[in-house]
Amino acid sequence: MKKAFVILFLCLGCSKSSDPGSSTIPTPSTGVTPGGSTGGSSTPSTGATSEVPPYFKLIYGATKITSDGTYVTIEATGAPDHKSVYYATNSSLYEIFSGKTYNGLNFAKNPNSISSGLYTFKIPVKPVASTKVTATPLGPIGISLNGVPFYNQYAGPNQPLTGEMTSFDQYYGHPAPGGRYHYHVEPLYLTTVKADKMALLGFLLDGFPVYGPWENGKAVTNANLDVLHGHTHATTEFPTGIYHYHITQEDPYINGNGFYGTPGTVSQ
Repeated sequence: MKKAFVILFLCLGCSKSSDPGSSTIPTPSTGVTPGGSTGGSSTPSTGATSEVPPYFKLIYGATKITSDGTYVTIEATGAPDHKSVYYATNSSLYEIFSGKTYNGLNFAKNPNSISSGLYTFKIPVKPVASTKVTATPLGPIGISLNGVPFYNQYAGPNQPLTGEMTSFDQYYGHPAPGGRYHYHVEPLYLTTVKADKMALLGFLLDGFPVYGPWENGKAVTNANLDVLHGHTHATTEFPTGIYHYHITQEDPYINGNGFYGTPGTVSQ
């Protein structure tokens, strides 16, 4: 009971918001207008007033995607499409799990269970670099391809994530109180089952893409990235080049000290 109480306390911060701050970007590079396209994934209904860019259609976990030409609006339940010990035991997606989780830690289940919600992400279609850094809030900072939100590197205001890592399930996610499932670190299902460790994994609220922990067949480290956890060059989905984030094994895992661009919004 003592362990469960501690984990619950730590995860309470996951569902609360913090006041965003701002600071000057150390060495911003020019924002790049996304270009290029890919295919292959199933796509949700779009019903757009403007054409939804093909790379946003790769978010197969969305229930609806539309665009007004300035923002793309993405709706999703946030519930993962993979198995988890945090689903109800009568769910077809329930799978018992024990042993080792992220970074070889001994798994300790938190008391929460996965529930479906309704997220609405409003993300810039053509992201550009901002002259000011907006700090990432607690709660959703972006959306992964399977519709599960990305969270930042904190368990609560300025609280390190290390205490929560023991509660990450077999695919490195967990639910907050209220059942909102999310990833703070590498979404293992996307990097090992649906795609690979070099693949596009989703987008942050500023519209810039998030890629896996490998690049050109090698692991990406913090030393390869700027203070916001990204860099600029061509990718498969953006052949003309774009700033993009990389997930790494090191803190801050997904994103650094804030958003590279001006973030859109998310409601839930």
